Amino acid sequence: MSENASSPAATGIRSGHVEANGWQLAWEERGPRSGEPVLLIMGLGTQLLGWPEPFCDALAAAGYRVIRFDNRDIGLSDKWTRRGNQTDVRMAFLRSSFGLPVQAPYTLADMAADTAGLIDALDLAPAHLVGASMGGMIAQMVAADYPDRVRSLTSIMSTSGARSLPRGRLRVMMRMGSRPVSNDRAVIIEHLTTTMRMIGSPGMQNSREQWAELIGRGLDRSYHPAGTARQLLAILASGSRESLLRRIRVPSLVIHGDADPLVPLAHGRHTAACIPDARLWVVPGMGHDLPPPLHEELATGIADHASGAGLAAA
Repeated sequence: MSENASSPAATGIRSGHVEANGWQLAWEERGPRSGEPVLLIMGLGTQLLGWPEPFCDALAAAGYRVIRFDNRDIGLSDKWTRRGNQTDVRMAFLRSSFGLPVQAPYTLADMAADTAGLIDALDLAPAHLVGASMGGMIAQMVAADYPDRVRSLTSIMSTSGARSLPRGRLRVMMRMGSRPVSNDRAVIIEHLTTTMRMIGSPGMQNSREQWAELIGRGLDRSYHPAGTARQLLAILASGSRESLLRRIRVPSLVIHGDADPLVPLAHGRHTAACIPDARLWVVPGMGHDLPPPLHEELATGIADHASGAGLAAA
């Protein structure tokens, strides 16, 4: 494990790389080392920067040791370099819509094994898992398949993967399958900014200027669209988690916005219905993002859930 030893004194943030399941994963943490660990798992094609700083700071201020990391194939973590398995994403979408198997270089189960390995390498067990979108899918799988590593589960704007659930709005789904017309930095920022504005929370999300600044910061850190495509294949190849969700026994909270145009609220409701004794928190006006006006509210709700889980485990 490597760690940036100079950062704690300067910023209170510690960072480094750790080997997990054969991959070098980039991680960052804040908050007291003595606090119960909260591990944040981000979604499709999104670096650890996708967890907003005020949200992370609020969890740390509540006394938690807050860890966020880059999934494999994104950010500063290892990238897939093997040849083969270059499945066409559009064909994979088509096969998935008909319930046909999809070939992928790796699956969500592999990414869940990465997460379990990171928990072991950083000595976090048992950790409170908080996953957003694809990260929620990964967190669900870790809670079911590695229960000794998990203290509680929070699944945000995610899904059970059941084929019977409604799809997102057609215009949004088509947008998610599009790519920038060039690799020019300004073009990429404009494309991704428009995408985030389409899926974000109506009336309370970042402005275009704020999205552009955040996306630009991410581009300066890393840009790896091939990894996003492979992560999407991992989702499509993994299918439904309905039976897996029924095996989860840790205290579970499902958070979903009622204005999510990409993953409709029905997905959150079904996820909560599948997990024994899960609580569903429907957030009015929330889309497929973590909008600034909700940072404190979401952090407080997750901290309260984690605190309750700690009491239940005591």
